[in-house]
Amino acid sequence: MMRKPLEIVCVLLLAALIAVPFIQIIAREVMGSAIVGAEELTRFLLICTVFAAYPLVTASHENIVMSELLDNLPGRLQRAVRFVILAAGIATCGFLAFVAFQNITGTMRGATPTLKIPFWVFMGATTFGFAGACLVHLVQLRKPDAGHGSVAL
Repeated sequence: MMRKPLEIVCVLLLAALIAVPFIQIIAREVMGSAIVGAEELTRFLLICTVFAAYPLVTASHENIVMSELLDNLPGRLQRAVRFVILAAGIATCGFLAFVAFQNITGTMRGATPTLKIPFWVFMGATTFGFAGACLVHLVQLRKPDAGHGSVAL
């Protein structure tokens, strides 16, 4: 349901991430003057791109799940290990989302030096990414994909 809008946002973030340094290079080489804050904006876009895309990566089973090891285990052991991996993913992503959210309250007034991008935006992207991945892991725990075996014990 939310996959397509999130994919669009990620593609737009990636396009901006590519465009900003490209424009910076053209401005510096052709016009002889750099764009103030381009490096800061690039870092911001990189952070947002990585964390916005993390739930998509998790939903596509492209995160670290040790698939080579799992594929060579017997069926029952494979299901048990998948369950442990999903449980660890839920715990880790949930904890990191909580910590990132807690950090938002402590950095409400902080901002980047040049462009004055509020720090809570960075932590918001981090919170979104880890909370989204946690939800994806929860869904995978309840309804595993047919190609990835059952995680119910």
